[in-house]
Amino acid sequence: MKIAVTSASGQLGSTIIKQVIQQIGKENVIGIARTPEKAKHLGVEIRQGDYNNPEHFTKALHGIDAVLLVSGMDEPQKRIEQHRNVIRAAKSNRVKKIVYTSIVGDEEKTAFSPVVRSNRQTEKDIQNSGLDWAIGRNGIYIEPDLEYIDNYVKRGEITNCGGDGECAYTSREELGIAYASMLLQTTHNSKIYDLVGEPISQKSLAEYINKVFNTALVYNPVSVQEYTIERKQELGEFLGAVIAGIYEGISRGTYNIPSDFEKAAGRPHKSAIEIIEQWKNM
Repeated sequence: MKIAVTSASGQLGSTIIKQVIQQIGKENVIGIARTPEKAKHLGVEIRQGDYNNPEHFTKALHGIDAVLLVSGMDEPQKRIEQHRNVIRAAKSNRVKKIVYTSIVGDEEKTAFSPVVRSNRQTEKDIQNSGLDWAIGRNGIYIEPDLEYIDNYVKRGEITNCGGDGECAYTSREELGIAYASMLLQTTHNSKIYDLVGEPISQKSLAEYINKVFNTALVYNPVSVQEYTIERKQELGEFLGAVIAGIYEGISRGTYNIPSDFEKAAGRPHKSAIEIIEQWKNM
């Protein structure tokens, strides 16, 4: 069985590849990357695949049994057609199964909603493809907060518009385990899973970081408007609005949802503090 994973040079794609290798060996795994050189370190065959280039994927998916499509990072409307390029190439190559990394979230209420809507459209496209399929809806990654710890320490606080809302954070490592299982086991076919962990508040997140890293952070909430302005100044108009939209979703309880992780992965999701401890020891 030959498995292909797109966005192989990205953090999620490479994590999934490593998990699949453990189960079926390097010789059965193909990475697909826009810039193949950036994925060479994975030690598997890497084929070129730019989501904007249908011909790349017609070649890249030759001889593949199942493909994992990592959701693109472009603006929402562009993503839909980019993902369709992969779906069409999968069909023309008689790929048997497609697994998609979608996302949890609200389709209407925040600046993150257009991204969620584009993911839902790709979910429909995959369900209507005629191929076997499985879809994971990723929770919010905890890693960006951990990568940002130095900044939090300088300021002495975590500040955003999440308020008292709880977010069922996940991690790329946990997702890699779930997606490897979804790719390789037919029991997951025609299933949509919410791949999230335990719901925690921003205050709890600060407390967990303090416990593991011996810091003294406090959580200070700000308004959605104030946080949006601050994020746009640092990250630019599009990404700043998206990040602020995610935290507005946290404040609304959008990511405080039941988890299907154990159904997908075959084991419970690690707790938030376990993930933070694991990150520290990496």
